[in-house]
Amino acid sequence: MGDIQTELISTLVLIILTFLVISITRRAIRRFGKLVEIDVNKRKVIFYLSYLIIYFLALTVLSIIWGVNLKDFVVFISSILAVLGVAFVAQWSILSNLTASVILFFSHPLRLGDRIRVLDKDFDWTGEIEDISAFYLFMKTDDGRKITIPTNLVIQKGIEILEPDGSKEKD
Repeated sequence: MGDIQTELISTLVLIILTFLVISITRRAIRRFGKLVEIDVNKRKVIFYLSYLIIYFLALTVLSIIWGVNLKDFVVFISSILAVLGVAFVAQWSILSNLTASVILFFSHPLRLGDRIRVLDKDFDWTGEIEDISAFYLFMKTDDGRKITIPTNLVIQKGIEILEPDGSKEKD
């Protein structure tokens, strides 16, 4: 009976720690988001990704607490990752858009409200960024059109960031 009590107490401690880590992470993301002026929708994506990682780690620790054989667990996880890998390769454009979105979010100087010019030989797109989502950049062109550009194309094409009057590049 003592072994089950230890597992139950460890599980309860893990649940409390998981909710504590989620609470701390939520506050940290909110503070960082306000400090860097990250859009609310982008913060939601960060919340979901952080929750996914925390829950995955908690599930791993929980399986160890309850005595799941680590070798079997690794085989199970690698099987799931293999299936997900095949699914992502089948949907390569979705994966590339999500990856481009993360790159835009963390390391590209584009911000909402910026005036940009997409450097493309076939199209002359100049206008203001209205929104950047997980899959698309939404832009209102100077001639009044509202266009969406997949985020992977934003990474692939050159982007010129213009001054508000459209005359020159920002420093």
